[in-house]
Amino acid sequence: MPPVGRLETLYSEKRQRHLPPQTWTNSINQANKMALLAWTKETGIDLVQINGQRRYGGPPPGWVGDPPSAGTEVFIGKLPQDMYENTLIPLFQSVGKLYEFRLMMTFSGLNRGFAYAKYSNRRGAKEAIATFNNFEVREGCAIVVCKSTEKCELSMDGLATSVSRRELEAVLQRVTEGVLSVTLYTSPCQKRAQLAVLKYSSHQAAAMAKKTLMEGSVRLGGVEMRVDWLNPDLKQKLQSCEEKPSSSQVQGAKCLGVPKQAPLSPVRRNALDRLNTLCRRQYLGTPQFLTKCVQANPNGWLQFWCRVVIPGCPVPFSGFTWVRQGGPGRSGHEAAKIAVALQVLRMLGCQLT
Repeated sequence: MPPVGRLETLYSEKRQRHLPPQTWTNSINQANKMALLAWTKETGIDLVQINGQRRYGGPPPGWVGDPPSAGTEVFIGKLPQDMYENTLIPLFQSVGKLYEFRLMMTFSGLNRGFAYAKYSNRRGAKEAIATFNNFEVREGCAIVVCKSTEKCELSMDGLATSVSRRELEAVLQRVTEGVLSVTLYTSPCQKRAQLAVLKYSSHQAAAMAKKTLMEGSVRLGGVEMRVDWLNPDLKQKLQSCEEKPSSSQVQGAKCLGVPKQAPLSPVRRNALDRLNTLCRRQYLGTPQFLTKCVQANPNGWLQFWCRVVIPGCPVPFSGFTWVRQGGPGRSGHEAAKIAVALQVLRMLGCQLT
């Protein structure tokens, strides 16, 4: 354990090895860095930097029991890059007990403009969103605070077809921590290649694995791989192609085939209302839909490209969906909105019953 009030930098491989305390570039933001150092000495708070993120807590001093459940972490965006924990931790601690605070850092010692705060319970996270979303931490500098997606899955594209799941698991267990499962698919984007979906035990474990795999130039079978967060659209495409091979064929980057028409149940009809209600309760703002018809099938099916922008979510939802034309003079846009609203609800973890 580092001495009280110390800033420490660690490099994380499978084993963490301690390096000397981080040497900051004194010419960049010197006054705020000195204020942070003084604050850590005064409060006795320990900040530990692992690769590109500096962390407080996880667990904090005196914590007893298991980590908080899902839904207790918030994403903080649009931070001034010269602002540090001596300002941010007291601010976010004012609405609830913090379990962990992670500030993303650059090599120069400036922050990367975003952070994550995990509270001891969901009430603290909701209070943080209600209090600090669009809050001006400095005159003219309003920040964004919304529910963290807590993503735990990565996609690894470009794997050689000769690579087995067991071989990939062995490599991942050697260079990353917290890997729970590995699933291999035929790559939808590259010929004669595989795509792996990697599931980790937590968002932090997945984020650290992503950084390690991207910066470590890991190779298998002589092929360099591309690693990114698993896109919800890609996940749905992989699942649909896997679950319904008889109704669609994988060719290049497309799943060909038109879905069978399903009756419009009350759940489907109310999807837009349910999404609006969910976003309102989570203080995420009103969803905005953009739909564009890109293909018409002779059998009456229409393919739409759709995008849903939720103000409180840092990344929009986008993808393609098929809908049945409702009749003469009906464009299908409303049906496309309902279909994509259902997909977004599923991605957000809602039970559609």
